[in-house]
Amino acid sequence: MKSSETNSLPTGSNAAAEATGLGTFGGVFTPSILTILGVIMYLRFGWVVGNAGLIGTLAIVTISTSITFLTALSVCAIATDKVVRVGGAYYMISRSLGIETGGAVGISLYFAQAVSVALYTIGFAESLVNAKVEILGLSINIANLGLNQIHVALIVTVLVGILAITSASLAIKAQYFIMAAIAISLLMFILGSPLPNVEPQMFSPPPEDALPFWTVFAVFFPAVTGIMAGVNMSGDLKDPIKSLPTGTLAAVGTGYVIYMALPIFMAMRADSASLIDENVFVMQETALNGFGFTMLLGVWGATLSSAIGSILGAPRVLQALARDGVLPPLLNFLGKGQGKDDEPRNGTLVSLAIAIAAVCVGDLDLIAPVLSMFFLTTYLVLNISAAIEGFLQSPSFRPSFRVHWSLSLLGALGCLGVMFLINALATVCAAVIVLGIYLWLQRRELETTWGDVRRGMWMALISQGIFQIEEQDDPKNWRPHILVLSGAPQKRWSLIELADGFSHNRSLMTVSSVLPSGSRDLKQQLKLERTIRDYLQKRGVQALVRVVTADDPFDGAVRLVETYGLGPLVPNTVVMGDSEQPERREAFCQAIAEIHASQRNVVVFHENQQQGFGFRRSIDVWWGGMQTNGSLMLLLAYLLRTDIGWRNARIYLKLVVADRAAAAAAKDNLSSFSQKLRIDVIPRVIVAEGRSFEEILNTSSRNSDLIFLGMANPSKNFVEYYEKLQARVADLPSTVFVLAAPDFAFGDVLTE
Repeated sequence: MKSSETNSLPTGSNAAAEATGLGTFGGVFTPSILTILGVIMYLRFGWVVGNAGLIGTLAIVTISTSITFLTALSVCAIATDKVVRVGGAYYMISRSLGIETGGAVGISLYFAQAVSVALYTIGFAESLVNAKVEILGLSINIANLGLNQIHVALIVTVLVGILAITSASLAIKAQYFIMAAIAISLLMFILGSPLPNVEPQMFSPPPEDALPFWTVFAVFFPAVTGIMAGVNMSGDLKDPIKSLPTGTLAAVGTGYVIYMALPIFMAMRADSASLIDENVFVMQETALNGFGFTMLLGVWGATLSSAIGSILGAPRVLQALARDGVLPPLLNFLGKGQGKDDEPRNGTLVSLAIAIAAVCVGDLDLIAPVLSMFFLTTYLVLNISAAIEGFLQSPSFRPSFRVHWSLSLLGALGCLGVMFLINALATVCAAVIVLGIYLWLQRRELETTWGDVRRGMWMALISQGIFQIEEQDDPKNWRPHILVLSGAPQKRWSLIELADGFSHNRSLMTVSSVLPSGSRDLKQQLKLERTIRDYLQKRGVQALVRVVTADDPFDGAVRLVETYGLGPLVPNTVVMGDSEQPERREAFCQAIAEIHASQRNVVVFHENQQQGFGFRRSIDVWWGGMQTNGSLMLLLAYLLRTDIGWRNARIYLKLVVADRAAAAAAKDNLSSFSQKLRIDVIPRVIVAEGRSFEEILNTSSRNSDLIFLGMANPSKNFVEYYEKLQARVADLPSTVFVLAAPDFAFGDVLTE
């Protein structure tokens, strides 16, 4: 099985690479084609032809290569848009989808590459210790030498590591000899002859006991993966923008031609049974007489080339991860490079140690499928990156090699489908591991010096969404978009907490502050907004922040309500704290009147400083009917109770009637009404019996944790009315005054 990948370096100069870097043939085409023409071609291709038949095999090759080709196009688009530094795939993903996504894929990919070195060296050792070679009539049975497979694999792993530490350029030169061995083996096979005493398969259908098409496809597909082998060496290339597309596409095309030609020769020389049973020996036995041993040289070359590709790629992924700060600070030394070519020798030593440990384990059959999934996950995410970049058409995305976003999306779907076809369980395991690393990186809140495509994605969604939103709210989709006139959040945190309970991440919430005119310039305002935003995020509140200046804070608040928003997306609910200063009460009430006139809901929080929100167990809603305030109060109480801090609270719906004669009917109506609302409330009908509402309120809600009261529409005596309202709740728990926006049917929101 074959695959190879790596990642990137965000900083540093490419001067050395431009002066002495690798070219297209040595740096991209050679490692890519050697990864494509791998052990599956020698060990399993005959088996594929035997089970699928010639036509089926050609279809498998075409479908597999199409997915690889689409991925290669995505790679070319990204590679020609930006300078791809050390660690190609990781660099591409992190600069496109963000450091969390890039790091999640990069860390997984690194371990997959490091461990895959062991897979290849064990494969080499297995084929060597069991080899039987016949050269020009001379038979050599290496199996009789009694070599220990693990010892051979360890020696080969160490030698491959030494080669990588010595020089990446030297390792690439070693691959030239390996490619020559593979080329000679293919030539000897083409010049060969059919097996004696068999009827070639050619266009015969597969045998009745042949495996299903997609089962055979799953076995073959890893043969065409590995196009990232060249991308992994991006930091060592002289001209990555030119070499990566040319070398990668040339390798894919060359691999396709070879994989389409070989099945024809196999079908002309052997029957289905021989192809299925003989595996590697069918190529050895049908090669040019006396040169069957070249097939073993090809197998050995394929395994060694893959091992070299992995030991070169893995440290460069590690180096890039360390330099970007993805790894813990303790591992920063892995980001250092040595020599004029900035070679990651520290990373190579660590990767070699991991590979040696994996060789000592010996049996890697259980983890091999998961490793393949990590490689395919990289292709999947690269396709998604290119698709998103192309779809958004950001001005910054200007690749010289243009690919339509639909092709990249098709490649992503192909990768996902193949992952499940190969091994559904391994796919799920790889996804869980990648997601776990992503969440870990997200919690670390890593800061980057580059932008990524995520902001562009949200901008595109927002721009489309805003144009789809109607100018007027409709009852079915209503939710409170909240503007909190909080001032300094640290001083009025209860107000923020209340508004956050209403919003609960279901709607937009903006925390605003009105500063005196001239106290801040625009630059200082932006800095203060960032400070407030950071403070809110640290306390788990998701909100926008807006700071403005005005001569009078209430005039500034009204002006902010009138102007803040984007098109139809404006705050529909203004939450503000109560004003306790008598000299400012008239301006405060005038602000309430103007905000109400602008078709906004007004919510005023009168906090009991000693009690706060109490035990958050009891919410009293003083009901006056479905009209305006009553429905909005019940909606806000319901939203508040869905917040985790209020999840154990009970909502008491309280209604006052004049006498006992009206109480029974009122209680039945209130119970029936509450059931229709699908809101868990406890109806309470209170008989006045001559008592004033103030007396009833103080008696009934004294032990509540939060009270909702409706406010009258502002009138010319509104200041006097508001003073009485404040006096009414002076000795009560924290109270929320609610004034619903005129001309909106909040009752329909409850009954929809």
